[in-house]
Amino acid sequence: MLSNTILSRSFYKRDTLCVAKDLLGKVLKFADYYGVINEVEAYIGQDDPACHAARGYTPRTAAMFGAAGFSYVYLIYGMYHCLNIVTEREGFPAAVLIRGIDLYKPTVLSLNGPGKLCKKLNITKNNNKIDLTQSHGFCVYNTTARPEYMATPRIGIKVGTDKLWRFKSM
Repeated sequence: MLSNTILSRSFYKRDTLCVAKDLLGKVLKFADYYGVINEVEAYIGQDDPACHAARGYTPRTAAMFGAAGFSYVYLIYGMYHCLNIVTEREGFPAAVLIRGIDLYKPTVLSLNGPGKLCKKLNITKNNNKIDLTQSHGFCVYNTTARPEYMATPRIGIKVGTDKLWRFKSM
C-alpha cells in the first residue's frame, strides 16, 4: 500500500545492503511516472572494485561522496543512463542502482534493466544530484510492502562478481 510519505534522509543514511533490500517494494516517482522498485544492486565504497568510486573522487563520482538520499545518474556505453541513490554517510561513496521497476502509472509496464528504466522515464544526467527526500516530482514513496527477494551476483561487471549484492523481488 502506497503512503504519502517520501523516504527520509535517515532511510538512506544506513548500511547500503540494508537500504538496497528495503527499497524493494517502494514506489519510485519521476514526473508523471510511478513504479514499484523490483530490482536493485549495491555498490559500496572504495574497497568495492565494481563501485565507480573505487579509484577515488572524480567529477563523475562526486554525487556518491555527497549526502544520502541524492540521485547519482551517469551514462554507460555512451548511450544508457543509470539511476542510483546515494547511501550511508557523507564522504563515504556508496549507492544503490535501481535496476528495475514495475511501472503502473500512467501505463502498466515492467522495466527490467537500468537503461530501459531511465530511457522510458527520461531520466538523464540532468537529474544527477537531485535530493530525493524532498517533494518535487522525483522521489521514492514508502509502502508497507516487504517482498521476498533473491540475492545474486551483480550484472554487467567484471570485478566484484563474488558479492551477492543484486536483490530482486520474487
